[in-house]
Amino acid sequence: MKVELTAKPYNLDAEGIKWVKDTIAGMSIEEKIGQLFINMGAERTEEYLTGVLNDYHIAGVRYNPGKAEEVYEQNKILQEHSKIPLLIAANTEAGGNGACTDGTYIGVEVKIAATNDAKYAYEMGRVSGVEAAAIGCNWSFAPIVDINRNWRNPIIATRTWSGDVEKTIEMSLAYMKGIQESGIAPAAKHFPGDGIDERDQHLSFSVNPYSTEEWDDTFGKVYGTLFDAGLPSIMAGHISLPEYVKYFNPEATVQEQILPATLNKYILTDLLRDKMGFNGLVVTDASHMVAMTSAMKRQDMLPTAIAAGSDLFLFFNDPEEDFQWMLDGYNNGVITDDRLEEALTRILGTKASLGLHKKAKTEILPSKEEAMAKIGLPENKAIAVEVADKAITLVKNNQNIFPISPEKTKRVLLVNVEGHKGGFGAMIGGEAVRPVDTLKGILEAEGFEVSIWESTEERINKLPEEERGAAVANVYAQKRPIKDLIAAYDLIINVASVQPNTDQRIQWPASKGTPDIPFYVHEIPTIFVSVQAPNHLADVPQVQTYINTYDSKDFTLQALVNKMVGRSEFTGVSPVDAFCGFLDTRY
Repeated sequence: MKVELTAKPYNLDAEGIKWVKDTIAGMSIEEKIGQLFINMGAERTEEYLTGVLNDYHIAGVRYNPGKAEEVYEQNKILQEHSKIPLLIAANTEAGGNGACTDGTYIGVEVKIAATNDAKYAYEMGRVSGVEAAAIGCNWSFAPIVDINRNWRNPIIATRTWSGDVEKTIEMSLAYMKGIQESGIAPAAKHFPGDGIDERDQHLSFSVNPYSTEEWDDTFGKVYGTLFDAGLPSIMAGHISLPEYVKYFNPEATVQEQILPATLNKYILTDLLRDKMGFNGLVVTDASHMVAMTSAMKRQDMLPTAIAAGSDLFLFFNDPEEDFQWMLDGYNNGVITDDRLEEALTRILGTKASLGLHKKAKTEILPSKEEAMAKIGLPENKAIAVEVADKAITLVKNNQNIFPISPEKTKRVLLVNVEGHKGGFGAMIGGEAVRPVDTLKGILEAEGFEVSIWESTEERINKLPEEERGAAVANVYAQKRPIKDLIAAYDLIINVASVQPNTDQRIQWPASKGTPDIPFYVHEIPTIFVSVQAPNHLADVPQVQTYINTYDSKDFTLQALVNKMVGRSEFTGVSPVDAFCGFLDTRY
């Protein structure tokens, strides 16, 4: 597909087109190959940053999180020492905190959508753009436009807007408008679309099983609408789309059908470019993910990604090794001259569309004083509080328990509900302050007497090692009169804080007759609150009152209590099927 630089999303004038063509003409083959890479920085030192620029001629970076001042200094070094202006990307999926750790969190996408008001998607984009641009970013790997139709999918459970196509389009267009006001190029992800499979591309293959008709009516409609609106770039996911592969090649082998989009010419060239007419930039998702790395040898994977239609390759593994393998792929003909020229034209065309070619290296970033003045503004932080108030969703209200009060239910027991304890959260110690701890303080300020249940597991772990075996063996032999529970508490609130990461399911402890598991929903008033994943009714269908807050920020938990005591109304509208498609979850 020929790149049309005068058309959207580039809209370049003669000067911009000349810069693109002259820059490509003046590059060595090593510089051209380097422009195919986006680096994940390992350090912020000037020595490291300039070394990567000089040795590998990269097109851009997506850096590790840091304070605004640190990121600003890093980006200043990068732009001032790069021969060609860089694309500097951030993951502003939930606000400016994706650009710098002291940036402004607005809300995860599902929380924004639960407000049922696209102005908050616009505000998330606007705040993201202001803060990211201030510290030198010009590209964002957002919005996430996957469609959440499988409650078992852990990757996008809170990160995407909705299971509804029109809602996804509405919110995505609003976000795009907001972030582009600051000159940030959004990259919608993860083409051809997540949310149907239940597997994690980081750890396994992932498939979008939709027929061509189903895909056209859902993901195709979302992306097509965004393309019409001038979307500058997309991130291709390591997700296969077998039915479209068979559409273009009825004789395709199974291996060709399951090849992820990032390596699949049928998806990135035949579908995305030729059938859909997308003229913008394509970047792969991170290349360390198993769905990509297990598809073929890495030395083959690198040039295959470019040959298939990816313009940019996300992240070196070993820079020297990867660079040489990409160069080898060009020298042995996997990457043709035409394909390389096309990718470079899109890369440089995107840079020109951002006006980077018109600025001196020292003028690409604003002054440091001007930049820092835009980070974490009180009026922007106030938006997040407003979002929390409007988003909290009373999904199930079968016992008409609200409002609660110290007069009616003085003695409250909070039960911490957990999920899988593996992954990075376990490695760094999990949450410093648990949501149940924060809720305890808020409820006590309202006049409730609040206890936090010490789980069976916690109590057994405190025993001397020689006593633990007997204690575990006794778990199922325990018996406790129901009257003891009723006598001790007036209300039990279960609080599930389970991060959607590979496995978002609740992991119940091995206990019997204790408050760990809400068996007592018909014995004592019980409220179940999920402060992360919105799909926990699948694991607690018996609860009669269920609430989704979508995050566990302090201001969100305060808004939750305000609603439970009747100070404000529950107005959130679930953007996903919180009943998970089951009949029993509703009753």
